Amino acid sequence: MSRETLDVLVIGGGITGAGISLDAAARGMKTGLVEMQDFAAGTSSRSTKLVHGGLRYLKQYEVGLVAEVGTERAIVYENAPHVTEPQWMLLPLVENGSFGKTSMSFGLKVYDRLAKVKKEEQRFMLNKEKTLEKEPLLRNEGLKGGGVYVEYRTDDARLTLETIKRSIEFGANPVNYARVEDFVYENGKAVAVKVKDTVNNKEYTIYANHIINAAGPWVDTLRKKDGSNFGKHLRLTKGIHLVFDRTRFPLRQATYFDTPDGRMAFAIPRDNKTYVGTTDTVYEADIASPRMTEEDRSYVLEISNYMFPELKLTKEDVESSWAGLRPLIYEEGKSASEISRKDEVFLSETGLISIAGGKLTGYRKMAEKAVDIVAERMNIHAPCPTEHIHLSGGAVDGSSGFDTYVKTQAYLGEQAGLSKDEAEQVIEFYGSNAPNVFAHIKKQKKDIEQAGLPLKLGGQILYALEEEMAVTPLDFFNRRAALLFFGMNEVDKWKEPVLAFMKKKAGWNETQAASFVEELETEIRYAKHTEEEVETESAVLS
Repeated sequence: MSRETLDVLVIGGGITGAGISLDAAARGMKTGLVEMQDFAAGTSSRSTKLVHGGLRYLKQYEVGLVAEVGTERAIVYENAPHVTEPQWMLLPLVENGSFGKTSMSFGLKVYDRLAKVKKEEQRFMLNKEKTLEKEPLLRNEGLKGGGVYVEYRTDDARLTLETIKRSIEFGANPVNYARVEDFVYENGKAVAVKVKDTVNNKEYTIYANHIINAAGPWVDTLRKKDGSNFGKHLRLTKGIHLVFDRTRFPLRQATYFDTPDGRMAFAIPRDNKTYVGTTDTVYEADIASPRMTEEDRSYVLEISNYMFPELKLTKEDVESSWAGLRPLIYEEGKSASEISRKDEVFLSETGLISIAGGKLTGYRKMAEKAVDIVAERMNIHAPCPTEHIHLSGGAVDGSSGFDTYVKTQAYLGEQAGLSKDEAEQVIEFYGSNAPNVFAHIKKQKKDIEQAGLPLKLGGQILYALEEEMAVTPLDFFNRRAALLFFGMNEVDKWKEPVLAFMKKKAGWNETQAASFVEELETEIRYAKHTEEEVETESAVLS
C-alpha cells in the first residue's frame, strides 16, 4: 500500500470498517484498511452477538432505525447464513413490565411490519401456561404470558472476518496490527497516514485520496489527531456478558426479559452454553481493555437469578465472560441506556471522513453512507452493490440451500479424516470455505497428529494462519475459533499443544512466543474473573 496512492484508506478493522472496505472495493475503488489490533478485536467481537431489529427502539419512537436494521437482518442472513441464523425469542409479559399485553402484541406486530418479517417468522402470543412450557425456568411470580418473535443470532467476529475476506476478493488490502501514528497534510488536507506495523516494528506512510475514520471507540482519538474533534462527540458505554454451561443453566428458549431496574436483558442458548447480558454503564477508562468488574458480574448474576430464580447462580458458575464498548453519539442529559444507537458521519475541513455510533446490524448501511461520500467526491455514479454480495463462505445457495450444502459437502471432511459430525460442524462454521480447511488437514495431517492435536482443531489453526491473518494464539482462540468465550474448557485443555504448533508454523522467535503466551493467559484470567480479582491475584504473586 505504501508504494501507491489509494483511492480510499479505511482506519479500523471492526465490522464498520470491514463493511466500508467491501463496499468501496466492490465499487471499483483502490482500497486499503489498517487495524491497530486484530480484526474485530474491539467492539466487533464483544457484542450481544445478535443481528437484531432493536425492538426496544420502538419505545423510543425510533421507527426509522427499527425499519432499517430490521430489513438489514434478512440481508445479512442471506449473504452469510453460515454465521447468522434465525433465533425465536421469547418476550415474557410480566406485571409492571416494559410491555402490557396490548402494547406487546401491537409493538411486535408493528415490528414485524417495519422489519418486513417473513410470514412464517411473524410474532405470536402465548398465555402463561404456554409461556412456561416454552421456558420452564422463568419466574412464575407476576408472569402473565409472553410474545414470541424472531431475532438473528450471529458470531460478530466471524461476520467481520468474512466481510474483510470478501473485500480482498474485490482487490482490497486489509492489514491487522497496523497502528495509525499520525496524519500527513498538504495544503491543509489529510493526504496520508503514518502507520506502524506493530508485529515487525516497521513504519510506513500510506497515501490515499480519501481517508475514512471507522475506528469505533477510537474515532474521537483520531479526530483529535486531525484537529477536528469539536461539536458532537462520543460517549462510550460498557456492556458485559456472562457465559454458563448448559448443565448449570439449561435454558431452552432465548429470552428477552425485564430486569428489576427497568432495563431489559438477553439470555441466549448457544450450543452447550448459555450467555446473559448486558450491562450499560458509562465508560471512561482504557479503551483497549474494558474489563468486567465485581459490580458488573453481580448485576448480571442478580438479573439472571431474578428472572430464573430456581437456578441460584453464583460467581463460581461463571465459565467465561466478555466486556465491550459501544461508541455512541453523546446526548446531553441522557443515561447510557437512553442514548440513541443511530450512526453519524463527521466531515472535517481536512477531508477526513469519520463515522461512529450505529449497531452491528446496520453495518452495511453505515458503510454505504461513508462510501457514498467518497463516490460523490470522485464523481463515481456506481450505487452500493453489497445488498446482493454474499460474504466469504456464503456461497451456499442462500439460507434455503445451506442445510443441503452442509449435508452434501460433508464427505470432503470425511475424506480428510474427520467424522461426519466433525465435517458438518466445520461446514456450519466456515460455510463454502470449509473445503479449504479440509485441504489443510489432508496436506498437513502428519504434522497435526505429531503435535498431538485433533485433526479438526489442527485444520482450524492452519486455516486461521494461512487464510485469515491470525497472528497470535489469542487471535485464534478468540476471534477465529470462538473458543475463549464458548469453549473455555477446550482452551484450557489444548492451549499448550496449540501454542507449540502455532509457534512452529508461524516461525515465532522466543520473545514473540513469550509475549503471545502472556497475552493469552491474561485474557483467560480476565474472562474467568473480575478486574478486582485479577489485580488482587497479581499483587499477591508479585
